[in-house]
Amino acid sequence: MTDLQDDADFQALMGDVTPLLRGQGRAHTGQTHRAPSEAQLARRESAAAETPGGDLLSTDFIDLMPPFDPLHFHRDGIQTAVVDRLRHGGYPVQASLHLLRRPLEECRRMLPPFIREAYAHDLRSVMIIHGRGREIDSPANVLRSCLAKWLQSLDEVQAFASASQADGGLGATWVMLRKSERAKANNRERQQKRRG
Repeated sequence: MTDLQDDADFQALMGDVTPLLRGQGRAHTGQTHRAPSEAQLARRESAAAETPGGDLLSTDFIDLMPPFDPLHFHRDGIQTAVVDRLRHGGYPVQASLHLLRRPLEECRRMLPPFIREAYAHDLRSVMIIHGRGREIDSPANVLRSCLAKWLQSLDEVQAFASASQADGGLGATWVMLRKSERAKANNRERQQKRRG
């Protein structure tokens, strides 16, 4: 067959077909779109409840960190000396969360309750052990990159920094939590007692 014959055959087959215009959407398949069922709504609510803040800890739009770059962040008002001391392991580990080789979704569910419970118990310095891959898109490095975003979105977190080599290096992150209102009140009380 010649190209001319192929074109004629194609035109004969397509006869009364008209192309969709841009913005018309998908062709009608005969299925109608229904509102979500009660079970679907319940599952959505449950998923939102499991991850406080809903999409606060999203895995969308994560900038992958180069695997050999240290993580660091601090909120305005935190002194550089405090962040340096945190990075060098100058605070005791009061609690730790081990996320090594866990699925990303499980890590996303585990992080907020861990941080909130530590904060509720007046802990100030915690460590997250996550590992570090050698490739930018390795699972450990993806988790590490997600943690850099997630930790910044949690109000309880004041600062974080990759651990020193002795404490796990780039495979672990020190996290400093802000003082709870109870801890602040205790500090004020102690200072007033000292002053007499």
